[in-house]
Amino acid sequence: MSAISASQDPRPQFVSVQHLTSLPHPGRRPGKESLPPLRLTRRGKIVLIGIPLMLLTALLLSLVGFLNAPAKAADSTADLALTRTVSVTVQAGESLWAIAGTVAPERDPRDVIADIVQLNNLSAGSVVPGQQLFVPTK
Repeated sequence: MSAISASQDPRPQFVSVQHLTSLPHPGRRPGKESLPPLRLTRRGKIVLIGIPLMLLTALLLSLVGFLNAPAKAADSTADLALTRTVSVTVQAGESLWAIAGTVAPERDPRDVIADIVQLNNLSAGSVVPGQQLFVPTK
């Protein structure tokens, strides 16, 4: 008599549910539990969509502002105007306010001080004795 192997046995085999659930799933790594699907709340959806939209809007607005900036160099040298200046040496106890009042008494001292700061690339509004300044005259 010939022996019948398990794969050739015509009778159905009964397998328990525990045995089936313990078998590795074809798409799953053995030993890893599958995570539940990600669920976003309404606030999470707003954050997920809102933050990139705000960043994109800020980028577009800054790009539009950069491209529409009115400041540009003069088209020709005829459009350039020279600012007449005099060189002033700061004396002890003198301030920008006093220099502005002495050089241009008819103008507002705040405007003259702003011009002095711009002409001399001053980072602060203070000066030291002996410092040479270019002061605009009109």
